Amino acid sequence: MAASSRLQVLALYRAMLRESYKFSAYSYRMYAIRRIRDAFRENRHVKDPPQIQILLNKARKDLEIIQRQVHIGQLYSTDKLVVENRERPST
Repeated sequence: MAASSRLQVLALYRAMLRESYKFSAYSYRMYAIRRIRDAFRENRHVKDPPQIQILLNKARKDLEIIQRQVHIGQLYSTDKLVVENRERPST
């Protein structure tokens, strides 16, 4: 993989993860992060430039979808789940 392609892939990976952390719902957030990591790991050995370009285009479309879903999710607030509570009970 060319250095510029590698940089593009890493930048897209970071952007997708960064955007996924903005999901307000825990289950959506963790699902998106897991899917992104799995997809990039699965395709890390692809060396064919046209195939890399196809995967990059798909990832860009997926990033746009994530951005839209995050925006829609922010319009409707929900209560946090128990697993999201970061406060420790006092002893």
